[in-house]
Amino acid sequence: MELAHYLDHTLLKATATEEQVDKVIKEAKENNFASVMVNPYWVQHVHSQVKGTSVKTATVIGFPLGANTTAIKVAEVEQAILDGVDEVDMVINIGELKAGHDKQVEADIKAVVTAAHQANKLVKVIIETALLTKEEIVRACQLVVAGGAEFVKTSTGFSTSGAQLDDVKLMKETVGDQAEVKASGGIHTKEEAMAFIEAGATRLGTSASLQIIGK
Repeated sequence: MELAHYLDHTLLKATATEEQVDKVIKEAKENNFASVMVNPYWVQHVHSQVKGTSVKTATVIGFPLGANTTAIKVAEVEQAILDGVDEVDMVINIGELKAGHDKQVEADIKAVVTAAHQANKLVKVIIETALLTKEEIVRACQLVVAGGAEFVKTSTGFSTSGAQLDDVKLMKETVGDQAEVKASGGIHTKEEAMAFIEAGATRLGTSASLQIIGK
């Protein structure tokens, strides 16, 4: 598989303008990136531009803190579906995970997954590894699998650090064949990208996609 097909071409800055979003869309289409990943406001715009191509429209849910109510996360998914989204990346309730309230975390994931799957949309679940212990990473991965999501994802890119190789290896060991792993945050070079793929990631979130593929 070409490296470009692993990449979610990402623009999640608060300052993103329509012109900047259009640039990311153009780059994704020209290079066959897996998706264009934007904030929910831009989903409809991206969908209208990538329709009919292999590039997916992706967005974030409960982003970047994960502390929205479940009802709001579900409403975000439902709106994104109406706007033409293909994939949603939700943030877990990190505080509830750290408190050991696993049932609440799983229910939050499951509600988003149910809403997305009703429209045949793929779900990636961001666990924000930078804020978790190794034990919490394992538990979070198990809850993502129990919640029925397709992917567990390392990071929002808005926390203290992004993806780490050891964490990706641990995540893949934990989920096995029950889910895929997405690494995101701080991936800037082809060498870094290949290392994460070797560690078990099948999707990478990055704003440095062109640099990674050598453009």
